[in-house]
Amino acid sequence: MKGRKPSKSDPNDQSLYGFPQRNPIANVVVNHSSRAGPGLPSPNSGSPASVVATPPPMFSIEPLPLFRDVPVSERQNLFLRKLQVCCFQLDFNDTMKSVREKEIKRQTLLELVDFIQSGSAKITENCQEEMIKMISINIFRCLPPASHENTGQEVVDPEEDDPYLEPSWPHLQLVYELLLRYVVSSDTDTKIAKRYIDHSFVLKLLDLFDSEDPREREYLKTILHRIYGKFMVHRPFIRKAINNIFYRFIYETERHSGIGELLEILGSIINGFALPMKEEHKLFLVRALLPLHKPKPVAMYHQQLSYCITQFVEKDYKLADTVIRGLLKYWPLTNCQKEVLFLGELEEVLEATQGAEFQRCMVPLFRQIARCLNSSHFQVAERALFLWNNEHIVSLIAQNRNVILPIIFEALEKNIQSHWNQAVHGLTVNVRKMFLDMDAELFEECQNQYEEKESRAKEVEEQRELTWKRLADVAEQRRGEDMVTV
Repeated sequence: MKGRKPSKSDPNDQSLYGFPQRNPIANVVVNHSSRAGPGLPSPNSGSPASVVATPPPMFSIEPLPLFRDVPVSERQNLFLRKLQVCCFQLDFNDTMKSVREKEIKRQTLLELVDFIQSGSAKITENCQEEMIKMISINIFRCLPPASHENTGQEVVDPEEDDPYLEPSWPHLQLVYELLLRYVVSSDTDTKIAKRYIDHSFVLKLLDLFDSEDPREREYLKTILHRIYGKFMVHRPFIRKAINNIFYRFIYETERHSGIGELLEILGSIINGFALPMKEEHKLFLVRALLPLHKPKPVAMYHQQLSYCITQFVEKDYKLADTVIRGLLKYWPLTNCQKEVLFLGELEEVLEATQGAEFQRCMVPLFRQIARCLNSSHFQVAERALFLWNNEHIVSLIAQNRNVILPIIFEALEKNIQSHWNQAVHGLTVNVRKMFLDMDAELFEECQNQYEEKESRAKEVEEQRELTWKRLADVAEQRRGEDMVTV
């Protein structure tokens, strides 16, 4: 099975993310296509060999006593022995292989989770270091090629296709649960934990978001969110690393399984931004979030993306103009389903838009809405007409009807005259009546202008047909003269 292509530059090089180099403290040997390599010695240990938790040989995997069956003074040593058992890698591709060892490891992982969750004893710094090494050995691995990498086909919606499920999940889930319990535990001292949950660890964790297994991505989402909340020192780095994932997805691959989960984390982060908003956050909106509307598989993560965008506007209403113009920039030309999504997001943004920001962008905005009103795809036209069901949007339109009605009047008239869908026809009549009730004088003026324009267009068309007829007559006459001459 072909592995993923290694990156051209080392992703562990922290200088790529705008951070100075530092010696990672808890590097481990991991089977990852772009992360392979021996671990570096820890400053806390005497020799390089002490850094890597070497898995025990097969014959040494034996059940260990329960924590409750040993004296309190011996529990830290037992904890280390159990960690050593869990470092052993087992083959889950063959369900009949190493059945006994798999069950021993599963039970051991369960005991470790219960031990951390119970908080019965605060684990030592050495135990924390060894635990992170064990977790790293188990979760940091080479992900299998995605289905589209083997077939070359387009990325499909995971809801329409059965997702790949990680065979080792019975163990992997417990390892993730252990990491989660460690991060959220009130006994975990961030000053000590940040030595092991460092930038290198976070980067490798972010790499795993490309896993096709939705269960794994759900755990990763929860864990990364908790790390972001607890380790304040890592916050700028995490935001920058997520930025880089988005840039690569938008401008290089357009293929990534975890964009939706990363956006869910960001939705919560954006909600906590302090005001006035930093320039860094506004640049993130313009350079990363808005361009995420461009890739073809936007439907797979649009709900989370729309939430993030709306959060920005609700936090700072002055960003509404930037957001709306960004949506117009990436507005789909031929993909009707994407247009429906964009119209839904536009309504949410407009709900949080104030009058001054609305006026700055209303002309290009309603030119686009007019095109949507005349779309032959009934869902696009219908979704555009539903904007008039929103009271806030109607009030914005009413305040600026002198500008908006002349822009969309022609689109409304064309729908009434010739749109094939009855539902669209009925909704258009309602919107037309709404404008008539708002300002009958303006409506009449627009109608007169429309009729004059149509009359001029008709005269131009008649003149064009007459010109063509004259050309045809002259051509026929010359053809006859040529025949006589011959």
